[in-house]
Amino acid sequence: DIMQECIFCKIISGEIPSSKVYEDEYVYAFNDINPMAPVHILVIPKKHVANVMDINSENSDMISHIFEAISVIAKQQKLQKGFRVVSNCNEYAGQTVFHLHFHILGGRRLSMEMA
Repeated sequence: DIMQECIFCKIISGEIPSSKVYEDEYVYAFNDINPMAPVHILVIPKKHVANVMDINSENSDMISHIFEAISVIAKQQKLQKGFRVVSNCNEYAGQTVFHLHFHILGGRRLSMEMA
């Protein structure tokens, strides 16, 4: 079962520890263990979805909820000057954990480079 093997599902269940910054009924957010910016938070749906390619009419409501959570988290982290939200999709984009997740990157001026 993919969810029993998924590291993010294990983080959500508490089987693997994480430094939680936000949680509600649908979303869990925690600090990235290899931060690429002073603020680097991963925001994940509690329901297992592999990546953006698996978003459809039956589960897309979670995306609006994730972005509502991102707004709350960004304010809590005092990122009013700006931040980036990134979701890598599949191997060529650098996705390493196949559970949909969004990176919040901020806390400094970010490079204009996107690739």
